[in-house]
Amino acid sequence: MSQRITVAITGASGSAYALRLIECLLASDCEVSLLMSKAAEIVMRQETGLAVPAEEWGPVSLQQFFQNHFWVGQSQLKVYGREDWFSPVASGSSAPRKMVICPASGGTLSAIATGASNNLIERAADVAIKERRQLIVVPRETPLSTIHLENLLKLSQLGVVVLPASPGFYHEPNQIGDLVDFVVARILDQLGIEQTLMAKWGER
Repeated sequence: MSQRITVAITGASGSAYALRLIECLLASDCEVSLLMSKAAEIVMRQETGLAVPAEEWGPVSLQQFFQNHFWVGQSQLKVYGREDWFSPVASGSSAPRKMVICPASGGTLSAIATGASNNLIERAADVAIKERRQLIVVPRETPLSTIHLENLLKLSQLGVVVLPASPGFYHEPNQIGDLVDFVVARILDQLGIEQTLMAKWGER
């Protein structure tokens, strides 16, 4: 049976990580529930050149856009609006058992650490924490303030996996895609999904 995984994209820099992660999850036959903040749509257009539909176009336009981009159908990729409180990810009884926020902005981390549920991303993360399910956050911010560090510590103490978007260099990357794959491979490892993006240490 394919895994159901929620992927949330927020407004931190690092859209390439999110797109590559989704691509790999879909290639592994995972069912992806995709959530995007308004800032994420803007940043993705800026960083990747993808003409992501604007917020006012609604989740249906976003779903069609990403289904066409990844060449998959609705059964494998579903996009939910920021206030779609009736979506499966908003309920502990039906939400996927795994969630990744990639990249995770400082504002989103703060909201989750304080239990805010002002939008669907925050609510889905709240569900993952209260139901003791796997939640991975991928912060991409530097330098980190004391506020950021305190929020990340609090989330870690709640069982959240903090996986910074900090690629290594021991695999001798030749292009930016190699650095992206390094981080995505670590996320897939945490999710328990087989990956061939990056060899394990000592396997080269």
